[in-house]
Amino acid sequence: MKLFEDIKVVELASVLAGPSVGRFFAELGSKVIKIENPLTGGDVTRSWKTVHESESSVSAYFSSVNIGKESVFLDLTQEKDFAILMDLLSDADVFLVNFKYGDAEKFKLDYETIHRFFPKLIYAEIKGFNDDSSRVAYDLVLQAESGFMSINGEKNAQPLKMPVALIDILAGHQLKEGVLVALLERMNTNLGAKVSVSLLDAAISSLANQASNYLMTNQCPTQLGSLHPNIAPYGEIFTSEDQMLFTLAIGSDKQFNALWEAINIQHTSKEPFETNQKRVSNRTQLFEILQNHIKSLKFSEIEKLCLDQDIPFGKINSVKEVLDNHKNQHLIVEEKYQNTILKAVKQNVFIINQRKNV
Repeated sequence: MKLFEDIKVVELASVLAGPSVGRFFAELGSKVIKIENPLTGGDVTRSWKTVHESESSVSAYFSSVNIGKESVFLDLTQEKDFAILMDLLSDADVFLVNFKYGDAEKFKLDYETIHRFFPKLIYAEIKGFNDDSSRVAYDLVLQAESGFMSINGEKNAQPLKMPVALIDILAGHQLKEGVLVALLERMNTNLGAKVSVSLLDAAISSLANQASNYLMTNQCPTQLGSLHPNIAPYGEIFTSEDQMLFTLAIGSDKQFNALWEAINIQHTSKEPFETNQKRVSNRTQLFEILQNHIKSLKFSEIEKLCLDQDIPFGKINSVKEVLDNHKNQHLIVEEKYQNTILKAVKQNVFIINQRKNV
């Protein structure tokens, strides 16, 4: 990815969404300079430590999206420090920001001002809501207001947030895509652009089939736990004879028929479940039938049956089981920072293979 080794990114962003974009470019080999405020101790996530973390200067949370960057502490209210920032921007390709409402204009770092000085620069902005909103936007707030919490969790239970900052991550992906498009366009025009993504827009656009389910049927999605509103059995949690938890993702009649035969269901009519729509309508009854047969099988037997018959299944793994698995070690990166070894998982997991001319 030598193209990206020539890209320079200046990141004036904090927490997760904006910094995740900086990390994306850092992993591609770009030079990423993170600007932090010395008066506040830097990015606020430096202090977001769990009860299990040591007294290091950075948290695991900070590490997750800031490995591979160079941190520079600047007080932008000081003329000297502001001049350093402008010098860094003079040969930069991307300027990442997530200002609070009005701060960009206050610091004279809004797009219009920056574009006059650096017309080739890509100005990449994360916002919370809309241009006219001064509300502080945290991921939790966006999960609540975008509809995600209303459909997450068990049926008839309290609304539930995702255990990761999902909206920040989704907005970061949107901004990465926008910046890449702007960089491609710059190859033709030799001009920069403003790329702006709001957390709210990124969240709503990610409602995907749940949004279409409402838009096309006028039925508002509700909490279903792990269940899929359009497919069954899909998301039900089964327990094997040796108490292993796993789930099935049956997406076609062919897969369902293979499952029915594989676990050897006899003396029960398959007619109420012969189509996906019937299975969705009768999923409670179907779950009881399947679980009644599965409970007499060890997970190793279930695993073999599913692999042999191409039946989609997944064992419920803990995060420890996932990250300790030797097959996943290639996704873990480390970096020494002062006296601390920072660890994180890779953000870029795509693989590009280029065939060499022969």
